[in-house]
Amino acid sequence: MRGGRQYLCSVIEEHDPDWPRQYEEAAKGIREASDGEWLVEHIGSTAIEGLCAKPIIDLAVRVERLSDVEDKLPALEALGWRDIAAGPRTHRVLVRQRGDVRTHIAHFFCAEQWDTCNQRIFRDWLQEHADDRLRYETVKRAAATAGLSGRAYTAGKTAIVQEIVDRARTARGLPSVNVWDK
Repeated sequence: MRGGRQYLCSVIEEHDPDWPRQYEEAAKGIREASDGEWLVEHIGSTAIEGLCAKPIIDLAVRVERLSDVEDKLPALEALGWRDIAAGPRTHRVLVRQRGDVRTHIAHFFCAEQWDTCNQRIFRDWLQEHADDRLRYETVKRAAATAGLSGRAYTAGKTAIVQEIVDRARTARGLPSVNVWDK
């Protein structure tokens, strides 16, 4: 909730210079909950300077094994992190909310997935390729304007995300993989 308004999933904002600080605050808590064992990075649209985004901070967390998340769950829950009912098949996800409004999403990847993680590859590519960043932003705005939310909003962006991730993976010598993981 910002300015007394509840944000729906389809609402996007211009880049907020406070998003990096919000990421750092959340990352610090996750690092402390893991006794400094986990690497945490800012991913998603809020991590890309100048890109519009839903005001939700996404984090990528590298763990040795996904079961490590379960071991640290009490410490994470004390920080407001909660499991989601249905999430991706390839990694673990916890969320933080303020009331009914989602504010953060933490994606936990095991160490063997880290270097090929699509979320990190996509972020890196968009940071370096303004033309693709603009194309992606255009699709995001169209999906939001159409009133898409939740999985429909994500599905509305999947074709452009798949195209960009394929190009980024090829540039790294990696094979194409399906980006839809729901």
